[in-house]
Amino acid sequence: MSESTAQASPNSNQDQPLQTHPAFEWLRSEVIPSLNIVMEEYRHRETGAMHYHLASDNTENVFIVAFRTVPMDSTGVAHILEHTALCGSKKFPVRDPFFMMIRRSLNTFMNAFTSSDWTAFPFASKNKKDFSNLLSVYLDAAFFSRLHELDFAQEGHRLEFAESDNPDSELQFKGVVYNEMKGAMSSTSSVLWQTLSKHLFPTSTYHYNSGGEPEHIPDLPYQDLLDFYKSHYHPSNAVFMTFGDITAFEHQQSFEELALKEFSKLDIHIAVKDEKRYLSPIRVQESYAADETEANKHHAVLGWLLGKSCDLEELFKAQLLSSVLLDNSASPLLRILETSDLGSSPSPMCGLEDSNREMSFLAGLEGCAEGSTAQVEKLIIESLECIVKDGVEPEQVEAALHQLELNQREISGDSYPYGLQLILTGLSTAMHRGDPIPLLNIDSVLDKLRKEVMDPNFIPELIQKLLLDNPHRITLTLSPDTKLASKKVEAEVKLLATIKANLTEAETQAIVDTSLALATRQNVDDDPGVLPKVGLNDVPKTISEPTRADVKLANGDSLSRFAQGTNGLSYQQIVMTMPQLSDAQISTLPLYTSCLPELGVGTKDYASVQTWQAQISGGVSCYSSIRSDVDNIQKVKGLLTFGSKCLSVNHQKLTDLLAQTIGSIRFNEDKRLAELIEQICTRKESSITGQGHSLAMSLAASGMSPTAKLNHQAGGLLGIQRLKSLRDSLRDPEGREKLLEDFRELHDLILTAPRRFLLIGEAACLDSMQSDLESQWGTAPSTQDSSVLILPEVQNRVREVWTTSTAVNFSAKAYQTVPSSHEDNPVLSVLAGFMRNGFLHRAIREQGGAYGGGATQDANSASFRFFSYRDPRLSETLEDFDRALDWVSTATHGGHQLEEAILGIIAGMDKPSSPAGEAKQAFYNHLFDRSLDQRKIFRQRVLDTTMEDLRSVVGKYFSPDTASIGVITNKESVGSLQELSLKEINM
Repeated sequence: MSESTAQASPNSNQDQPLQTHPAFEWLRSEVIPSLNIVMEEYRHRETGAMHYHLASDNTENVFIVAFRTVPMDSTGVAHILEHTALCGSKKFPVRDPFFMMIRRSLNTFMNAFTSSDWTAFPFASKNKKDFSNLLSVYLDAAFFSRLHELDFAQEGHRLEFAESDNPDSELQFKGVVYNEMKGAMSSTSSVLWQTLSKHLFPTSTYHYNSGGEPEHIPDLPYQDLLDFYKSHYHPSNAVFMTFGDITAFEHQQSFEELALKEFSKLDIHIAVKDEKRYLSPIRVQESYAADETEANKHHAVLGWLLGKSCDLEELFKAQLLSSVLLDNSASPLLRILETSDLGSSPSPMCGLEDSNREMSFLAGLEGCAEGSTAQVEKLIIESLECIVKDGVEPEQVEAALHQLELNQREISGDSYPYGLQLILTGLSTAMHRGDPIPLLNIDSVLDKLRKEVMDPNFIPELIQKLLLDNPHRITLTLSPDTKLASKKVEAEVKLLATIKANLTEAETQAIVDTSLALATRQNVDDDPGVLPKVGLNDVPKTISEPTRADVKLANGDSLSRFAQGTNGLSYQQIVMTMPQLSDAQISTLPLYTSCLPELGVGTKDYASVQTWQAQISGGVSCYSSIRSDVDNIQKVKGLLTFGSKCLSVNHQKLTDLLAQTIGSIRFNEDKRLAELIEQICTRKESSITGQGHSLAMSLAASGMSPTAKLNHQAGGLLGIQRLKSLRDSLRDPEGREKLLEDFRELHDLILTAPRRFLLIGEAACLDSMQSDLESQWGTAPSTQDSSVLILPEVQNRVREVWTTSTAVNFSAKAYQTVPSSHEDNPVLSVLAGFMRNGFLHRAIREQGGAYGGGATQDANSASFRFFSYRDPRLSETLEDFDRALDWVSTATHGGHQLEEAILGIIAGMDKPSSPAGEAKQAFYNHLFDRSLDQRKIFRQRVLDTTMEDLRSVVGKYFSPDTASIGVITNKESVGSLQELSLKEINM
């Protein structure tokens, strides 16, 4: 499909809307029945800005404005501009309107994204007044940003002396984005992707790191930022997308009045050019920073450059091919990679990257021995040749098509708002001047693909054309270098020393003056009154939850039913009460739940089960939930859930799948088990730098309750460390057999526990779904084992620092507080937001340079946790946590600060989920004794919180002598914490 489709003459299956704003030209509308939306396309007459409106009866309205941003270096200009644009604008000349609006809003989502070739500013809200407020701030930030040089210094980069007013002290690089990207590029996966992209795209914008390479970020001049803004942040280069029940006319009226009327068309065409194609494959080798434990973990990855992502036919063929080859362990290429002895597990890069203008397909292994890349390349190429020769099982293709349909129909929204997920589905294509509508209305494309795959040569011919006959291929070896991190630090120190040695007296004074000016600017309290707001009188007075209908099956088991608008999907769960487990079984539990859906069932091996699952469901999940009692933090309740989702027409098949999985799981595939543990371990290790703040908080709170200890042991740093030891033991058959036997014993014990069922679906389908359940389970005996999970009491202070290969730090401090039913729990929740808004954001992010920081009250572990994220500092941040408490107790506070903290808690409580997600939440709240009445009491207590309440809980729970500390850093930095006498543990 041509890239100019969006500019074509009107082509619609829907009449023109009754109102079209005179500043906009209506191009077309298209009904998308499977999503219950009408997608409307408009063009701004004066500037050419595009507006796509997804008209829906959904009251959660979503907005995004996106600009094509095509940097041709790795200074991070687009990323730094995204940050700096949100630091004050013409109409709202305050220093930090973005974060100030987060506090003055009932938003359900606020953020900003820098992609590889576009930058976007999205938000969502259910409150019409709030939506209007946010729209005015976002449009002013996007089109009339002040871009103050001191904000560039804060958010981007600057030179500063370690003692800001002492030129004799060490010279340093500082800046929020600078530290963010230091943390991001500590991740091996990020380095791997950036290296692959650099070589797959030798001449276009994707050759560079749009987020910025830390060593190149200081090369960005302020003037280049201004020039980039003027040329890129213009309506002629913009795409607007909206979703919800506010009409396109109303949106366009706001767009025109608040921004677009000030602009005329800009004669510029920003686009990613076609990549220069290789005439033959190339091989490249580069390095990544590794610690001693990774000294032999090489990555070997093949990458192909494919066709244009805005060619819908090419896109869906590539998506289908990737799905057939790599979707699950039955997929022919993934199965070969998982079972290969050349590496420890498939590369995290495996799959299709289709957000760039030209797509790429990647496949490879990680954990390879030195010098094995040629063998990996041979394995992949020969495997593809065999697939071409032998063909693909029809079930694999059918399963891949089924997954495309299931993913398109599901109303998600449990992470991003549902409307934003729909918008992001089509945004990249719109930014490349393609047609986003077919990406949302895929029924006709699926019908065409179903006909095409009837030809058994369809997939083999795709493999031959897109991969085997494609000369634009790279083979990358990414090798570990245990000295690379220290080399980078030494290079930075040497560079800064050289810069310092060559500074003139005037340049030295300018650095001191900039530091002083920035500190002065950061300490000014802007008048929040210039920004719009919602107040406590705008907060909904009541809260509700979906209606639960409880019935008994013939065998006495309980069933809970929820009638929800699920767009034709059905959800089923079987929930077991967690029985009493030994310490060993508790350690085994997270591995058991992760591995069980990936094993064989009955006469089917694991690969056959993967195909079975993919043909009829969205996959089988198994997970445990262990929560503290609402009144007593030392008491717990545990549940274990088996569940899945499907198109309603497949519910009977799904019921059979779940029943057989639970009743006939196979614990005899020992090599499969070792592969799974390796993959889990690899994922966990690579996640440390991405979720370091969560891991540090889990560590700091691990001595405060049984659930907190369990979280640290199961999914925290201790769990990762134990997982690495277990992985090593599985190299022997005896180790694998022992773990399988542990799984078998745990599974047999769980089957003796009481169970209940959950069904979620369209009202018209629930009786049929219940009938399926009765047929499958109605004669199965209901168990009533009275054993329940009891964990040993836990209450001890933790003070630990864990070291790993990271260029930035993650710090946490935790205090023992109260469980969820306690009257102080709501006040502590407000306190966390109050300190984050009023003190921690400024001290840790703006002044300290960390990417993020804050505080949170966790009633499930009865702990209050401070944290920092991608932080250049250590002890200073821990001191800031203490200073925040002093600030609450001794400073004078305006009434708006408390109101903003309260609004933040209410907005979080009222954030909508998907229809299925809201039903699940209501169901589990019921099982864990979190009643709607209790949540109403919590809500009212939040609304009633006073400053006296905040000061009272600070005095009651926050004695410095009782604090626990958890830190993640590198070996070189740990010495700076020596005075704290923390226990040092190496990952």
